[in-house]
Amino acid sequence: MTLHSRVRVAIVDPMCAAGYDPSHLRTGTLGGTEATTLRIADALSETFKIGLFQRNRRTTSQRGSLSFERFEVKLTKLQTDVIVVINAWKVALKLRRINPDLPIFLWLHVFPGRHNRVMGKELRDAGIRIICVSQSHADGLRRFLAEARQPDILHIHNPVADSMVPDATPRLKNRLLFASSPHKGLREVFACFDALRHTIPELVLAVADPGYLRWNVGPAPDNVIPLGVLSHTALIRQMRRSLCVFYPQTTFAETFGLVMAEANAVGTPVLAQKGLGANNEVLESPDQRIDCSDPTQILERIQCWRQRAPEVSLNPSFRLSAVAHQWADLLTSAARSERLETSQRVA
Repeated sequence: MTLHSRVRVAIVDPMCAAGYDPSHLRTGTLGGTEATTLRIADALSETFKIGLFQRNRRTTSQRGSLSFERFEVKLTKLQTDVIVVINAWKVALKLRRINPDLPIFLWLHVFPGRHNRVMGKELRDAGIRIICVSQSHADGLRRFLAEARQPDILHIHNPVADSMVPDATPRLKNRLLFASSPHKGLREVFACFDALRHTIPELVLAVADPGYLRWNVGPAPDNVIPLGVLSHTALIRQMRRSLCVFYPQTTFAETFGLVMAEANAVGTPVLAQKGLGANNEVLESPDQRIDCSDPTQILERIQCWRQRAPEVSLNPSFRLSAVAHQWADLLTSAARSERLETSQRVA
């Protein structure tokens, strides 16, 4: 038995509104953070003992080496070898006080608000390392903290299933798809789509909404098809048959952009703002990244793609097998270091 097959890992989600498990992946009612957490936890449970602790979870359950646990507001010492806290840096600090000798990581999926700038010094002093979800996310966090001495910041990309590849589904040249939460620039996307239809009136925009956040985006233009909440399988079917994922908004910076990555994995191009968030990192082919504040560029790209669809592919380092391997190496190294330090103290 290898070392990491005996390592216990507690993944703590203190910010989720309700408990979640793999059944929610099939219904499509999860955001990208929760979906990524489940996929990583499930993959790691093949060789690690994983406990996923969730705020507001009502019951506990077990699935092989993956358990789903309640996370109580009153923090207690966790019986584990490594702790990974999702997004909540203050909870990570509290867990450090209760678990002074354990390796603790803050798994950050968001950009911190301006009032959180002090987090850098406090996490560094507590010996808590930060895992971002892209290189651009990590670089942005370093600039945000703006300190000479910062906590250790690394990145591991969000995963895309190894099985998600192109197939023979025919693409509809007049069908565009928006597949993100409406707060991610849907109002601007509506305006761009409405402008496009002045030249190409037969275009339609299908809109899938994960449903976890209500957001006022104003009235939808003509030819918008609301799809509502889709299962993940149904969403991927929509991607396969669409000309592109239509994401020409210029304000919401993705820390990774799982929808964009999954679209490229099945061969669907994404029209997105160049240089915004992780767009350049996730969308490797440059023809997918344009200045979306220029309606002419949007029109020219859509017209070009309607004539000939571009060939796009996913960066292999985003595949679940590669991402899980990175996580396994990191957790194994952290647990080994902690055990070595413990044995030295005992000796």
